[in-house]
Formats: sequence, structure tokens, C-alpha cells
Amino acid sequence: MLQNQKPFIVLTGPTAVGKTELSIQLAKLVGGEIISADSMQVYRGMDIGSAKVTQEEMQGIPHHLIDIFEPDEEFHVVRFQEYAKRCMQEIWNRGNIPILTGGTGFYIQAVLYDIDFTETECNQEYREKLEALAVSHGSEYLHEMLRQVDPESADAIHANNVKRVIRALEFYHETGQKISVHNEEEHRKESPYRFAYFVLNDERSRLYERIDRRVDQMMVQGLLQEVQALKEKGFDRSMVSMQGLGYKEILAYLDGEMSLEEAVRILKRDTRHFAKRQLTWFRRERDVTWVDKQNFQYDNEKILEYIVQILKERGII
Repeated sequence: MLQNQKPFIVLTGPTAVGKTELSIQLAKLVGGEIISADSMQVYRGMDIGSAKVTQEEMQGIPHHLIDIFEPDEEFHVVRFQEYAKRCMQEIWNRGNIPILTGGTGFYIQAVLYDIDFTETECNQEYREKLEALAVSHGSEYLHEMLRQVDPESADAIHANNVKRVIRALEFYHETGQKISVHNEEEHRKESPYRFAYFVLNDERSRLYERIDRRVDQMMVQGLLQEVQALKEKGFDRSMVSMQGLGYKEILAYLDGEMSLEEAVRILKRDTRHFAKRQLTWFRRERDVTWVDKQNFQYDNEKILEYIVQILKERGII
């Protein structure tokens, strides 16, 4: 890696594995500041369900991209990338190292490899035509149109995700290129940073136990009251934020669709499924260093020694 590349650390892993505590200890050791790569912690008032780090837990380490949007504001990977890159530059300017921590794999990938999400010029007339087709003929009709020109994207995008289907059709219409080919080229890019990418992991049975305990703890901390307060402010399941784990389940209870006991059971189940999907994503990523907690006897000091050794070998610290 070139010495003039700026240093950058990624510490990720499945939900409830213990990233928060370890990232703060790491930041203290290396002169780091933490950027949250979490699609839920950006929202104000969504603290318990997103397992948001508290001021006390931060131990004076600066944290970025937490509590910056209202739940009804739009937040997506392009916006995340823009904010994260700005934070990284500010952190380097202070002589510190950015540590990207969180479990949203696509957000991490977007920043680490500086993926280009440049929008092609929007052809409003063509977009409106597609939107009208979706209404008159249904989402499956539009999805079949995409399959004719870009079968790979059709396989990757669910027919019900009309917005992404339209985006892929627009891209092909404006550029003559499949968006799947464009995305594949972007994913093969080399990172512009001198980086290390760590995935913290644990034995599945222990991870699932931690998830179940965390959900129980969230209920004790007042998750029900948090979701009730958001609902009273007019935030509902039509918003991306309220589709997050912990929010949609409790909303279903508040809307009379199931008992609280059933909502908690589904939340535990869906969080375990989410952790499994996160691990599948990280296994597909390249340049990843897996840190299996059981190999270090669950001792954070030993884990940190290992991480620091790698950071020194790669000239990051």
C-alpha cells in the first residue's frame, strides 16, 4: 500500500457481537475517532431500538453520524457516503484516524471503495412513463421489462422494489449500459485508503443468546415507550426509519396486530436472521480480517493486541 494513502480502519460484525465497546477501546489506543456505519443510529429519538451508544459509553471518544436526522427525513447510502467522507477528512485534518464502526455492510463498502453513485441525468418524461406503467400494468410488468435488457439486475432487484427497478431501467435508457455491469465495475475498484477491515465474530449459539438478551434489555430500558412516543409524533411504517428492527415489530403491537409477547418473539427471531445475513455479506467481501472472539478467550485486550499488530504491519499506525 502506498504510504501517501490516508489511514482508515473498519471494525464491523453482526449485531450484538460487541463492536461498540471494542471500537472505543481501539480508538483510545490508536488516536481514532468513530464514524457510525449504522442506518438507524443517524435518527434522533431512535435510541433504544438502534442500540445507540450513550455519552457515558463513548468515554470521551468523538462519534460521528449519530443523531443527525429526524425519522421522517430521507437517508440512504449516497447520503451516508457524502457525510462519511466529509467526517473522514475532518478527522485526518485533526491528525486522527477514522474508525468506521457498524453493521451496515453496503455503507461500509460504499466508503471503503469510494463507489461511484453518480446519477445519470434524469429523463423526467421517461421516468413518468415507467411510473405510469407500474400503476397500470403492475410491478411485475416493469420487472419483466428490466429482465429483457438486464437479467442480472432483474435477479438482484425484487419486483416489488419499483423505485430500484425504475432506476435500473432509466440507467439503461440513458447510457445503453446495464446498471449491473456498472455496479460490478465499481465493486472491483481498489480502495484509495491504507486500510484494515476487521469483522468481529462469535460462535453462532453465543451470538444468538446475546441477541435475545439484548432484546430483553431493550424492553426493560423502555423500547415500547420509545416507539409509542415516535408514533404519537406521526412517524409510521411508511417511513424507512420505522421499518427498522425493533420499530416495525413494536408498531405492529401498538396497531393491535399482535400481542406484545408475539412482537418480542418476532423481534428476536428477525434480529437473529439479520445477523445471519450480515455475516453472509461480510464473507463475500474481500480484504477482510476475521476476528473470532472465541480464539481470544473473549478477552478484549488480546483482541486489541492482535488488531494493533496488524495495523502496525500495514503501516496504518
